[in-house]
Amino acid sequence: MREAETLAGANERTQKADPVLWLIPLVLSGIGILMVTSTTSPTSFEASGTPFTTGIRQLEWLGLGITAMLAAYCVPIKTWYKGSGVLWALSMILLVCTLLPGIGAFVGGARRWIRVAGISVQPSEILTLAVVMAVAKLSARNEMNPEKCFWQVMVIIVLSVLPLMQQPDLGSAILIITICMGMYVERFGWKLPLFFGAFGVALISILIMLKPYRMRRVYAFLNPWLDPLDTGFQTIQGLIAFANGGAWGTGLGHGFQKLQYLPAASTDFIYAALGEEMGLIGTLGVLALCVLWLARCRALYNRAPEGYETSFIWGLALTIAIPLFINVAGVTNAMPLTGMPFPFVSYGGSSMVMMWMRVGILLRIHKECAQSA
Repeated sequence: MREAETLAGANERTQKADPVLWLIPLVLSGIGILMVTSTTSPTSFEASGTPFTTGIRQLEWLGLGITAMLAAYCVPIKTWYKGSGVLWALSMILLVCTLLPGIGAFVGGARRWIRVAGISVQPSEILTLAVVMAVAKLSARNEMNPEKCFWQVMVIIVLSVLPLMQQPDLGSAILIITICMGMYVERFGWKLPLFFGAFGVALISILIMLKPYRMRRVYAFLNPWLDPLDTGFQTIQGLIAFANGGAWGTGLGHGFQKLQYLPAASTDFIYAALGEEMGLIGTLGVLALCVLWLARCRALYNRAPEGYETSFIWGLALTIAIPLFINVAGVTNAMPLTGMPFPFVSYGGSSMVMMWMRVGILLRIHKECAQSA
């Protein structure tokens, strides 16, 4: 009798929606809006007479992101499975459009955005999600044929990376490769990825050496003080921001580095700005929230039926964990900078909307797992 009651209680808890899956992203997004407002207040005031313009825009993107989450939650997982190839093809078309004159926007030396009617969209954000769906489907369809799956995944990688390199966007290319290989390893092991990974590392190293601006990032990583006013400027200013913040921070809105010292303070270096204004406590707190969210994804992974769902969850988690690691490691000079935004926190509409779509899909998987329990 007691065992039956225990099983019934466990089943009841399983069928309840997991609020952590959406509550933590909401908290992170709220922190991001505060930091975006703080870091952009001087330039926003100069441009529009109010310090809140960019923060309000990020709040609007959050609203659109939550709408995307609700829409994704309403879509059955089998629909994502069936339409994964179509979504990947559409994302590839959008990616190619970034290279077309009059459609692709040339910003910061790269064509990574499509700008239509004043709205900018970054197709690589859509591609990342589409690649996860496609690789999860291939893994499920080729469960008994790892080699066939590997070569199909390699085709997706090559076709996805080629237009990214034309933009150029080496950071997103590395992200796509890492996610695809991470998903393959989860299902089939390390044997083939290790063998071809050595070739991939060599190829990426060559691509870095062929472009002077990429080599400058490597030099800045090895010794940012060698050229503190040019190649090492971003890294040094980020480290100064952390040093200014100390343990408790200078206080929200009281950071100095955002005053034309810290480049990309609202996007790539928002973690450094957070460290200055909220201190070590703030940065560790944000990382703790991210780790807790990933732990809940892992718990959902353990409950999901083996196959497409588990690969899908694993891939979605990687699309958060890998950019998180790259951003924090780059800002703290633990690895070369790649221009990767901090998930849910950095300013950006495309990133915000696609991140929240992931949340909606995970909530849908949780719901279907609960219904089948």
